[in-house]
Amino acid sequence: MEAFVAALTVFVLAIFLGFEVITKVPPTLHTPLMSGSNAISGITILGAILSAGAQHTTLSAVLGTLAVALATINVVGGFLVTNRMLQMFKPSRRELPDRQVK
Repeated sequence: MEAFVAALTVFVLAIFLGFEVITKVPPTLHTPLMSGSNAISGITILGAILSAGAQHTTLSAVLGTLAVALATINVVGGFLVTNRMLQMFKPSRRELPDRQVK
């Protein structure tokens, strides 16, 4: 029970720390940090695949499969958000000059 309380305390403190860090990130740093987050989630996917594939217990297989699904959603969502933000910096078709051959 003592280990559970210690782990729960660390988890709750990590939530508060994560919230404070995320709210302090300026918008100009969002895209580079999202790319780094995607790389970390890719590593998480590999670990989750290993955990699900080892099948030490039924619980580890279920949690590993759930971790694969959630990390995959995180990676795909991160790439979509990053791509959308990068599209904002490209000129629109209306701003591009016409290149007609005379």
